[in-house]
Amino acid sequence: MLRLEEVSELVKARVTKRQVIAQVMVCAGCCCGKTEKGKPEIPLDWLKKAWKERKLLKTVQLTITGCLGPCDLVNVVSIMTGQEQRYFGGIVTDEPYHTLLEWAESTRLLGQPAPIPESLLAYEFDRFA
Repeated sequence: MLRLEEVSELVKARVTKRQVIAQVMVCAGCCCGKTEKGKPEIPLDWLKKAWKERKLLKTVQLTITGCLGPCDLVNVVSIMTGQEQRYFGGIVTDEPYHTLLEWAESTRLLGQPAPIPESLLAYEFDRFA
């Protein structure tokens, strides 16, 4: 029979356990995510705030990271679901970031990765090609 302290620890572990379904990494390093040389800036503050407001962080982890490369492609985003990692780049308007947010919300609601929206697929590239 479990002691009260053991039961309490088990409940606490289950409540605080993250159930990450997917991870989104946004490049904010190197030349990819900065406004140098006329390249548009990724709306990082808006994205972080929206992710937090919609309570997505526990299911679709958002990571702001360094260069996801290649450096000649601006504004790179990576989506990892399970063992699959896909790269999207050249995103120079805010609309794809809104689409990304809606995808993350759908993923959270479904409890599994939602299909990548067609409009984001236009930005997909093979990182190692």
